[in-house]
Amino acid sequence: MIDLALLTAHSLSSDLLESTRSTVRVQAIVQLSLAPAFLLAGIGAVMNVMTNRLIWVANRIETIREREADGRAGEMVADLPSLEQRRLYAQAALMFSTAAALVISIVIALLFVSAFIRPQIGTLIAIAWIVTMIFLVLGLGCFALEARTAARRNRLRLRAMARRSRDQVGPD
Repeated sequence: MIDLALLTAHSLSSDLLESTRSTVRVQAIVQLSLAPAFLLAGIGAVMNVMTNRLIWVANRIETIREREADGRAGEMVADLPSLEQRRLYAQAALMFSTAAALVISIVIALLFVSAFIRPQIGTLIAIAWIVTMIFLVLGLGCFALEARTAARRNRLRLRAMARRSRDQVGPD
């Protein structure tokens, strides 16, 4: 039994060595994985921006809640619904982007594995690529909604400030 397992392991390792002996073949696999690897780097950069925005929003919510508990929040409480919505959008954007990064990492692994196995898994790789794109589009869409929510709240705040300043100045 042990001899059969050792023979099978030896056979598999020799097949693996045989299939990767060609430098050209390994180079081709690495070249195929470059596009997904660059996409992974891009997703990571976008996730960094999303994470920073989420941290800022969460800190702002915490600050307002603390001031609200002390009775010092004033007009800042009006920002809470918008901030909570932004937090939800930012969290969703991060979750979808993380899923995209995970699936594109699987694509890279599958590209390498496909060179060493007999069954053709090109369809699986294509499906994983499509799933990556879906997750990425959803993540970027949520990120766009978060940015739009922030811009809308800023416009409302600026209009309110302009109204207050007009009311304070009064008619000439």
